[in-house]
Amino acid sequence: MKGKLINAESGNVLTGTQQLIRTALQTMNEPAAMYELLKEPLRTLTVRVPVKMDDGSVKVFTGYRAQHNDAVGPTKGGVRFHPDVTEEEVKALSLWMSIKCGIVNLPYGGGKGGVICDPRTMSLRELEGLSRGYVRAISQIVGPTKDIPAPDVYTNSQVMAWMLDEYSRIREFDSPSFITGKPVVLGGSLGRESSTALGVTIVLQEAVKKAGMTVAGSRVIIQGFGNAGGYLAKFLHDAGAVIVGIADARGALYNPDGLDILELLDRRDSFGTVSHLFPGRITNRELLVQDCDILIPAAIENQITEENAPDIKAKLLVEAANGPTTYAATEILTKRGVLIVPDVLASAGGVVVSYFEWVQNNQGYYWTLEEINKKLADILTAAFETVYRASRLRGINMRLAAYIVGLKRMTEAVKWRGWI
Repeated sequence: MKGKLINAESGNVLTGTQQLIRTALQTMNEPAAMYELLKEPLRTLTVRVPVKMDDGSVKVFTGYRAQHNDAVGPTKGGVRFHPDVTEEEVKALSLWMSIKCGIVNLPYGGGKGGVICDPRTMSLRELEGLSRGYVRAISQIVGPTKDIPAPDVYTNSQVMAWMLDEYSRIREFDSPSFITGKPVVLGGSLGRESSTALGVTIVLQEAVKKAGMTVAGSRVIIQGFGNAGGYLAKFLHDAGAVIVGIADARGALYNPDGLDILELLDRRDSFGTVSHLFPGRITNRELLVQDCDILIPAAIENQITEENAPDIKAKLLVEAANGPTTYAATEILTKRGVLIVPDVLASAGGVVVSYFEWVQNNQGYYWTLEEINKKLADILTAAFETVYRASRLRGINMRLAAYIVGLKRMTEAVKWRGWI
């Protein structure tokens, strides 16, 4: 029996995610106990990290690490440094990571971490102190066979390098497989930095076929111009798409005839902001409803809601960000014939290449970029087809289909272990 979805339009990302999981499990005819187990992380750690600041004062930061479920294998997920981090958000992101790993058939459960801070106002020395302090605080529950961190919002390969070095000092042995997204010289994988954007591009290329479109000549809006959004703009520009709109934290730019993407990429700062350098800036919200063929939210949660969904003009919506579209908006757009590629599928490229990095670290043998990109394309192409087929066979939208596909492996592992 198909589950009836409770309204998931709530601004609380954890509540909305839990409601989606409940609906998916009901559709799968799983017992109520399965939802009770999977609706929250198995463990969530709150830490306090003291850091000596450049002015001599000591500031204490609050951080979190959530491990959703390790029935399939160790948990895996990024660490974000952001002023808006909350415990509920970190929990929800760990649930999403479980779904992502299930969709692409990785031997992981979902994990996530975050620290409440604004790295844009911190020096490199302060960021290093915070990175090392956070690892010291969570060191008892993470490791190559427990929980493997990775970069996320406002963290990068340098932050991962500091975290790796601190963990290696604590454990007194070099442990490159403790963390992914590292510099290549420290055991990082080729292709990791651009993997999320490349994954979105691969999935988008499959989606345009289903929608009867082509990438070349399509007018594209990308909300977000950081690591993922910037690489996406370059990949799609190179594929012949016309990028008509981009957005960053300070505003958005739109030109129906196309933007000069190479100039924008050249002039953006380290945080992906560039819109303030040009006249005619509009808001992020205004950009989302401009005319285009393909809309790619690559910024933050809850950008497309039931309020602005009726005004979305894109034929194809590909979610590069986590949770940019509420479920009520998903239903509105699906009824209008808009094909939505949900975040847990579209943005899975990062965790896939993180898995490749972990495997390479464990075996001490490293692959070429061509091998990595080929493996990534094979996995994501198969994953898209599985979710699309499930959507059509069950007569449900792509988001619910993705959750069903993503939960299947975990529910089977839970049963085999005798937990349910």
